[in-house]
Amino acid sequence: MLELDGQRLSLAQVAAVAHGEQQVSLAPAARARVERSRKIVEQIVAEGRTVYDVNTGFGKLSDVHIERSQLRELQLNLVRSHSCGLGSPLSEVEARAMLLLRANVLAEGFSGCRPTLIETLIAMLERGVTPVIPEKGSVGASGDLAPLAHLALSVIGEGEAFYRGERLPGREALSRAGIEPIQLEVKEGIALLNGTQAMVAVGGLALERAERVACLADVAGAMTLEAVRGTPVAFDERIHAARPHPGQIEVAAHLRELLRDSQIRQSHLENDPRVQDAYSLRCMPQVHGAIRDALRHARETVEIETGSATDNPLVFAETGEVLSGGNFHGAPLALAFDYAAIAMTDLMSITERRVDRLVNPDSNEGLPPFLTSHPGAASGFMMMQIVAAALLNEAKVLAHPASIDNVPTDGGKDDHVSMGMTGATKLRSIVDNAELITAIELITAAEGLEYRAPLQPGRGVKQAYEIVRRHITRLTNDRVMSGEIQMMAEAIRAGEFDKVGK
Repeated sequence: MLELDGQRLSLAQVAAVAHGEQQVSLAPAARARVERSRKIVEQIVAEGRTVYDVNTGFGKLSDVHIERSQLRELQLNLVRSHSCGLGSPLSEVEARAMLLLRANVLAEGFSGCRPTLIETLIAMLERGVTPVIPEKGSVGASGDLAPLAHLALSVIGEGEAFYRGERLPGREALSRAGIEPIQLEVKEGIALLNGTQAMVAVGGLALERAERVACLADVAGAMTLEAVRGTPVAFDERIHAARPHPGQIEVAAHLRELLRDSQIRQSHLENDPRVQDAYSLRCMPQVHGAIRDALRHARETVEIETGSATDNPLVFAETGEVLSGGNFHGAPLALAFDYAAIAMTDLMSITERRVDRLVNPDSNEGLPPFLTSHPGAASGFMMMQIVAAALLNEAKVLAHPASIDNVPTDGGKDDHVSMGMTGATKLRSIVDNAELITAIELITAAEGLEYRAPLQPGRGVKQAYEIVRRHITRLTNDRVMSGEIQMMAEAIRAGEFDKVGK
């Protein structure tokens, strides 16, 4: 059981809850903090003090005072008016991650809501009520207003939700799960809307997948190195100690382990006219390592955000103050997601070059043209490289940074926005393509290894080859490969290669 206390959550914890593998509850200490914070809000209302979005309008309308009789209506109208999201719904996994992250932020006790609001979010997680949340509509300042508004709709029994495979009206989904819809009180509508939880959910889950692909790129690259009879000399520990970037050192060590005890390497130790390999093989530690370091930075940013108060205004129970700031601004995340997107596109770029090296008869070190025994009559793996090039092209377009754009909103009140949600969804699409292009290299490299038999590759490479062959048979005649590429990508997402070389 994961107790929510407003603490920093790891990407692994977020993913476990999002996939339904971990249950959550509200920590007693968090409940006490939330109750103290709520008393401050109730005291403000009782005294008639004017405080932003407790009894004022929102954004550009913050100078409009709201009468006490309209305070509930204010919060309800905020949720309804901001539910303007468009496009396909987030996946149920992503929407569940949003429920978790919002509950954890509210558990910090800075939002002035009642504990029952958090408990309702937790009950939705526990009982499988998942809000239908359109993915388009957030500019990532004042947080992810539109996506979070659609989440809030489900909480109050409006909008739509998924429940046991059905897409239902929100009230019906809650009813079937035995959950009472919330009637929003003062400050609770904005407590649900202000924050970065949509971009954290989408981008964070994409980052977790990206880190898996980045590690697997070492495996696929080592398979290619063996298939084209490359040398592991460039991975010597002394070379990387002389330039000690953490990721570079990690990748070089991983490659050495993957290639250990290779008979293929032993077969060309002597009388090999080649002095060194192409960069896509020789520089894997430098390139893959830099990508790991970029993703590590992005993960650190996201994990800090999981335990950060991103509401506005924030209620400080110790002093009774309610302070308006800008913690909802998604700039840290937007920049991190753009960095990760660029890194993953570079990973795809070096992967595509290795795929070409496997199939191209001008550079594949004696392997058959396009890895077919019947060149001309058969095309073999010719299209594998072409499809890889198409995937890479799409990623290059998507890698353009979203964070460098700015469109002022809310009548100029929100005059600088982050576009962090765009960065998150772009990153997700790039990771989709990265999984596919890595699947292509795994399948193609496994085919190349067939032509080095009976010589055996390194221990880790052999282990990866056997996983590929559990799903994909050797190519003896041309056949449709689309489904096989998808199947291999699914094996990647399922973590089947995670322990190779470790």
